[in-house]
Amino acid sequence: MADNLPSEFDVIVIGTGLPESIIAAACSRSGQRVLHVDSRSYYGGNWASFSFSGILSWLKEHQENSDIVNEGPAWHEQILENEEAIALSRKDKTIQHVEVFCYARYVNRDLHEEVEEAGALQKNHASLISENPTEAVHSAYLPSEDESLCTASCEMLTEQTPSSDLETALEINNVKVTGETEKHDDKTCMKSASEEETSKNVPTTKGTALQPKKTRITYSQIIKEGRRFNIDLVSKLLYSRGLLIDLLIKSNVSRYAEFKNITRILAFREGRVEQVPCSRADVFNNKQLTMVEKRMLMKFLTFCMEYEKHPEEYKAYEEITFSEYLKTQKLTPNLQYFVLHSIAMTSETASNTIDGLKATKNFLHCLGRYGNTPFLFPLYGQGELPQCFCSDSLPRNSSPSTKICFHQSSHFAWHFFQLTEHEFSPWMCAVFGGIYCLRHSVQCLVVDKESRKCKAIIDQFGQRIISKHFLVEDSYFSENTCSHVQYRQISRSVLITDRSVLKTDSDQQISILTVPGEEPGTFAVRVIELCSSTMTCMKGTYLVHLTCTSSKTAREDLEPVVQKLFTPYPETETENEEVEKPRLLWALYFNMRDSSDVSRNSYNDLPSNVYVCSGPDSGLGNDNAVKQAETLFQLICPNEDFCPPPPNPEDIITDGDSLQSEASEASVILEANSETPKESASLGNPEEASQ
Repeated sequence: MADNLPSEFDVIVIGTGLPESIIAAACSRSGQRVLHVDSRSYYGGNWASFSFSGILSWLKEHQENSDIVNEGPAWHEQILENEEAIALSRKDKTIQHVEVFCYARYVNRDLHEEVEEAGALQKNHASLISENPTEAVHSAYLPSEDESLCTASCEMLTEQTPSSDLETALEINNVKVTGETEKHDDKTCMKSASEEETSKNVPTTKGTALQPKKTRITYSQIIKEGRRFNIDLVSKLLYSRGLLIDLLIKSNVSRYAEFKNITRILAFREGRVEQVPCSRADVFNNKQLTMVEKRMLMKFLTFCMEYEKHPEEYKAYEEITFSEYLKTQKLTPNLQYFVLHSIAMTSETASNTIDGLKATKNFLHCLGRYGNTPFLFPLYGQGELPQCFCSDSLPRNSSPSTKICFHQSSHFAWHFFQLTEHEFSPWMCAVFGGIYCLRHSVQCLVVDKESRKCKAIIDQFGQRIISKHFLVEDSYFSENTCSHVQYRQISRSVLITDRSVLKTDSDQQISILTVPGEEPGTFAVRVIELCSSTMTCMKGTYLVHLTCTSSKTAREDLEPVVQKLFTPYPETETENEEVEKPRLLWALYFNMRDSSDVSRNSYNDLPSNVYVCSGPDSGLGNDNAVKQAETLFQLICPNEDFCPPPPNPEDIITDGDSLQSEASEASVILEANSETPKESASLGNPEEASQ
């Protein structure tokens, strides 16, 4: 199938993360011939979103720590005497310290009951859930490659018996409620005596099935409704006046996605969660603030909007932290806390006065454009954004099946590629000139010794493909290339809960909460809570993302915050079902590499026409990805407009029946958009949205 690929391009992009996808779309719109490849079977890399079965497959991949693709033909023989090669990595080492916990009890009501996720693609062969959902120590721990696979008090099941449809459907979590012994090949960790005693006390499904369960969520329900989940690997929001929103509108890529406004800003103070007033209406309607505090807050926020015009108010405080500066502004401790953690969204030691004032002004500047808060969230998750830009550079005369796989959520795109022929799934762009290949790895970059420039790649089929420019996502470089690179880490957690951290009359709230670090040297934890109307979780549940800069493993960094906000889901109903905290159903912890601050000079011997794209950073917005994409685009296409609006389809002349193709594409877009919830909003004209 490699023979179908042209042998020469203007730009080759390796990796389908957000920066790479933006660059590929911009280059193709500028008339460059673009080849966009990714060794993974899904779009987005560490920017991707997964259904529940998809995230379990992703867990299995990292737990095995295996090569993404099989070894291809030897490429060393193709390197000539006047050439040298830069070998690329065949393993993804950006994810570490993965731990999974399941608190929701699996109810084995009928072995033949069909609970497989609707449309599930891939059966998993490893169980990664806890034996006892009520105790955090009974977790399945997925170690890094340098750590032992077997850790205390965990069990990994990898072999299932095909005795029933249920067991076949739940290859990923076939653990009996009654604690029966399961057959498996891999090394199994033995439970301690106290754990065995706890397991004996667990009531059987037969006994608990008689009890009424009106709102209790079971693990089998999560599996069955798994397609309703879209779980992001990286948790971010879009500032309504941020660079990414402006780019989406300018390039008209926004037509491929829809968004929802974040409905509230929360704060965690003195052991409880409360809503933060951020707009003028919120301030004056807030019952927790006194009238004096309301006037203080409005006066300070008004100053922040025009702080550059009054340098005398802050010049003397430029060298101190923003937290110390707030103490000089006659604000009560309550207001200082709100401004620092929920509006500027920083910590006591992280920002100086200027940075804090800039962050506060940016927050206020974004208010009111699309709603009462500054933030938007894309329906179906962050993984839609890279696909939007990939879709934008697809051919205008492509078939309906080609277009629709990008308009739906991320698992639809995965379905399409799984249905194509194995490793190679290209589309030739008749207008913008882009070819996209998933599950297509690159073995090495070929460098000319005399000019010290990269001249070609050799892919997994041994095909040599020539290009002028090469963009490579950081995770594809080998250890030899990155031996002098110092990476930061991001601690991430994804939770499924049964209700919101702050209960209100509406169960469709989308919230952001900042929990400050308790000890010196620890970082604030950002919490984003998504409801089912974001199309990221099933009804009756919430999807909660926790993020912070790593100081330890993700679990060590984030579990204290999880314990403050949530409580484990009980195995059996208690007499008093009213619980102050939301209940945990499922939890995932992992560390992700942050390469956003790595200088290009840190990589060893990179040719001048090889450009590095970093993975996600720990920031809330996407400005870093957009800035990076624009900077690299200007190096490749100087003096060209960055992601200009597309040409009028009526002005495009293509081979074949172009009019019929345009009609087919339009019908597909309308059909795809008709399935999107009505309450969601396209970006459209910001002035109309503001009104």
